[in-house]
Amino acid sequence: MELIVAVDRNWAIGKDNRMMWSIPADMKFFRDTTKGNVVIMGRKTLESFPQGQPLKNRVNIVITKKADYQVRGAVIVHSVEEALREAKKEAEKCAGEIFVIGGESIYRAMLGYCDRAYVTKIDHAYDADTYFPDLDKDESWEMTKISEEQTCFDLEYYFTVYERVR
Repeated sequence: MELIVAVDRNWAIGKDNRMMWSIPADMKFFRDTTKGNVVIMGRKTLESFPQGQPLKNRVNIVITKKADYQVRGAVIVHSVEEALREAKKEAEKCAGEIFVIGGESIYRAMLGYCDRAYVTKIDHAYDADTYFPDLDKDESWEMTKISEEQTCFDLEYYFTVYERVR
């Protein structure tokens, strides 16, 4: 299983249930990487999308504690274990990969099940309230790839890949 995330220099991922940046190349990378695959997210992440709708051309699995929560076009589950079972079934059907796409509590709950992390690292510190675990300080992860410096207006960023150390 894999995950995909964009973080600032303090590993922040959001504030008030929103991303703090808009980088078209990062959004394209996200779309191209997850398209045709299974994505696992929390309810708040789903609700942060335009009109709160599931992502097109992906199997959307949403973890929520709300027992009666329903969204057309999404598989609703109520635990990490249930998400893992459904994701495995759905990935076999579509011959795709499984990506964890947020938010903070889902990343933290699912990180131990992931072997690869696609991390867009933005060289700026934002005022944030939501964070991803700092993989640079976690000995069980190592950065295995880093792109050349990218820019979007005055923002510098890098596409990186981290892999779990065996």
